[in-house]
Amino acid sequence: MRFAEYRKHDAISLAGLIAKREVSAKEVLETAIARAEQINPAINAIVHKQYGQALKAVAAGLPEGPLKGVPYLIKDLGFFETGEPATLGSSLFKDFVADHDTAYVMRCKKAGLVFMGRSSSPEFGLNPNTEPRLYASCHNPWDLEYSPGGSSGRAAAAVSAGILPAAHATDGGGSIRIPAAQCGLFGLKPSRGRVSMAPDAGEGWGGLSTGHVVSRSVRDSALMLDCTAGPEPGDPYAAPVNERPFLEAIAEPPRRLKIALMLEDHRGAKLHPECLEAVQNAAKLCADLGHFVEEANPNIDMVALRPMNARISAANTARSCYMRWRALGREPNADDVEAVTWGCASAG
Repeated sequence: MRFAEYRKHDAISLAGLIAKREVSAKEVLETAIARAEQINPAINAIVHKQYGQALKAVAAGLPEGPLKGVPYLIKDLGFFETGEPATLGSSLFKDFVADHDTAYVMRCKKAGLVFMGRSSSPEFGLNPNTEPRLYASCHNPWDLEYSPGGSSGRAAAAVSAGILPAAHATDGGGSIRIPAAQCGLFGLKPSRGRVSMAPDAGEGWGGLSTGHVVSRSVRDSALMLDCTAGPEPGDPYAAPVNERPFLEAIAEPPRRLKIALMLEDHRGAKLHPECLEAVQNAAKLCADLGHFVEEANPNIDMVALRPMNARISAANTARSCYMRWRALGREPNADDVEAVTWGCASAG
């Protein structure tokens, strides 16, 4: 399968070609691997290759799921796969190898996805860029001098560069949405409790964090949510069960929405002209689609909100670090983590 042809298809389309035997899962995987080997040295999106395991999985036969044969990356931030590293982007976990699959990983495998590697986040997912000391910087495929954002920057870079049509991502404070915006992709943060973190956590960042994907098409995002959403035993809570598949729902015209348009930031400051133009263009598009757009300001006090968010992330970071230090039988050591992480864990 040539890359030019491969690049035209989203995950659903690739799965359809494989199901109709117009192309084999092996050909699709080999095309993805070839593209990764071509572009990854420049963008540094894939930090752990699983090419051999992926080819063996395809040869052994994949589950008859709706995405059978589609290549996929798992973000290395608390989502485990048996026998694979789970570093959380941190030197503190550089030697940690998972001994089980998380529920999300099991659901992805059941859907027929083929894991060809892992992307990484900034250390513990704390920064809105992807430059961990452990793996160095990731680069935006649109311009290698720019960041793809974070914390799912490597996932977004891989998808944007055409290595694969969708990749696993997580979001606590923008970590799906920021890279999607900076790499020209679709990024949805699901509702709290929609995607389980079992069995390793009941929630992340007090319920602020969740897992999903970055993708080139809306329908891939919808189907991935159909494949991975739903509660697991032990979950402290769950989002209400959706009445019908998300993929089915997006086929219908949306109801008319009432959209608030902010033309200043939360401090009342003027936006950069390019940002203002982008916001206005988005508003015009929404209005042209039949929605009601009205300029408004909800007066959210972001200055008061930020310390509250910081406490939540700091407490979670402290827990992760101190549990690891205890497991290693070591005293807390600033050299084990980056300066931001040490400060965050100390505050937590």
